[in-house]
Amino acid sequence: MIRRWLIAVGVLVLVPCLSVSAQQSKKGSASKPTVAVFRLHGSLSETPADDGFPFGGGQQISFKELVTRLKKAGSDPAVKAIVLLSEGEAAGTAQTEELRQVMSQVRTGGKDIFVHADSISMREYVLFAGATRISLVPTGDVWVTGLYGESPYVRGLLNKIGVKPDFLTCGDYKSAAEIFMREGPSPQAEKMQNWLLDSIFDTYVNLIAKGRNVSPDRVKAWIDGGPYTAAKAQSAGLVDAVEHRQAFTNFLKEKYGNTVVFNHKYGDKKGPDLDFSSPFAMFKIWGDLLKEATKEKSDKASVAIVYVDGAISLGGGSASPFGESGAHSTKVRKALDEAAKDDSIKAVVLRVNSPGGSAVASEIILDATQRVKSKKKFVVSMGDVAGSGGYYVACASDVIFADEATITGSIGVVSGKLVTTPMWNKLGITFKAYKRGANAGILNSSESFTPEERSRMQAWMDDIYGVFKGHVTAIRGNKLKKPIDELAGGRVYTGKQALELGLVDRIGTLQDAIQYVAGEAKLKDYDVRIVPEPKNFLEQILEELSGGSKEDSKGVRLGGQTSLVDLALPYLRGLDPERVKVIKSALARLQLLQQEGVILMMPEIAVSR
Repeated sequence: MIRRWLIAVGVLVLVPCLSVSAQQSKKGSASKPTVAVFRLHGSLSETPADDGFPFGGGQQISFKELVTRLKKAGSDPAVKAIVLLSEGEAAGTAQTEELRQVMSQVRTGGKDIFVHADSISMREYVLFAGATRISLVPTGDVWVTGLYGESPYVRGLLNKIGVKPDFLTCGDYKSAAEIFMREGPSPQAEKMQNWLLDSIFDTYVNLIAKGRNVSPDRVKAWIDGGPYTAAKAQSAGLVDAVEHRQAFTNFLKEKYGNTVVFNHKYGDKKGPDLDFSSPFAMFKIWGDLLKEATKEKSDKASVAIVYVDGAISLGGGSASPFGESGAHSTKVRKALDEAAKDDSIKAVVLRVNSPGGSAVASEIILDATQRVKSKKKFVVSMGDVAGSGGYYVACASDVIFADEATITGSIGVVSGKLVTTPMWNKLGITFKAYKRGANAGILNSSESFTPEERSRMQAWMDDIYGVFKGHVTAIRGNKLKKPIDELAGGRVYTGKQALELGLVDRIGTLQDAIQYVAGEAKLKDYDVRIVPEPKNFLEQILEELSGGSKEDSKGVRLGGQTSLVDLALPYLRGLDPERVKVIKSALARLQLLQQEGVILMMPEIAVSR
């Protein structure tokens, strides 16, 4: 107890020392070439984040802050290039135009901007077209399919529940109230929606054409030819390279030298150090010191366990003291890379308990396993289920362990949508669709696929399926007891059946896998470590307060609090989230009108996606 109090008191003494140390570290790296890295995740808030009390809804980078930091990087002689990492939705329409302008200024100043992405949406592509080079992970996708939007009309719903709307407006085109008054748009509203969409579409086409140095007609041909796999996007000229994050990093090192510094917090006004103006910095240091005081550092040989637990999805997810659901590609990749680099780790077990998920995320994890395998002994241990994407991430291992009752296999690809229009019609809600681009609404929930859309979706799925089967045949080779097409096709097996078919190698538990790989690494006395090391409640809270890890810090996250409308639509949200979002916005207007009496509100603009 006395020791802990001494540590706490020592914090006050160490704070200035830590600040000086950080400043010295900055000076030491100042002479090295720097690449400023900006991670884009979710929407950009227009209002700058409050630097005060940190429990106000999560850290989020503002649009203003991003522009300032990009400009600073553009004018800093130490910064040799800028990297944009795409891990989610992009900026808004107007924000995209402004960011493109900043990107143009940076490039005119003689600096390159590089983009690396897992998946690219239409709006993201408009932004990234202004970069010097766009690269995409293998099996990534480019959804340059145009614009699709819908405007809701809830008059039928109001009639059904006995509510009579009664609104007054000024101006024929002041159509904000039409969503409550009508079951479809007025001629004026429809005309307005079309000219708005025409303008946005033309802007997008011209921005892409200018950025990629092609004609607007070619851009429109790209749009009508989408969506694209990574390989087809490169062939068509939409992207410049198809590569994993590791290869992208190596490309930058070859270009700017192995001493290049990747600054993930460039221009952050708080810098890479803790914000000592906040009292929580004290707790962070205290927690770190207590942790170091209670843990013994050891270079003892270890077997690392990296988990792929739950549905596989792209990105890094978000830390939560209540636990995190699913396996996120960024976190699993980082864990595998950490295990590969740590000299004290001599062997690695990938524990897979997943029904699968994102094809792109599965490919990213598979690639990371191959890097581990090239350096260290590596095996896979399957849990209750390791099917589809769960098998995808596992198949690189020379030895796969499974229990007899493990559910595995399911080598195949699935896609599709729920057509919800009849459900909405029963509720008295109708939608008027607007689109530009032959395939812009390919995934919308209003109607079934047309024959052409079905053909395009099938071709896209076939490409991914071919990659999946190719990985299995290339890695498993002669172990397979039947031709791959007789094993794949979505077929599901138990671990016992999979062993007979050559899809797994041994029946055994996690402990069996650990003992086996330790023996292969010739380890007799070793520790078993989980990578990344699990964090307790306090550590997770403190990590959130300090901004998280380098790659996760300052990530732009979608936020918001639960509203009454959320509670009113708990089931519909899972069925048709895009339309529910629009309905929520419409119903929120009624609440605002009830509070204010008079509002100055523009009409609901068709939501592009």
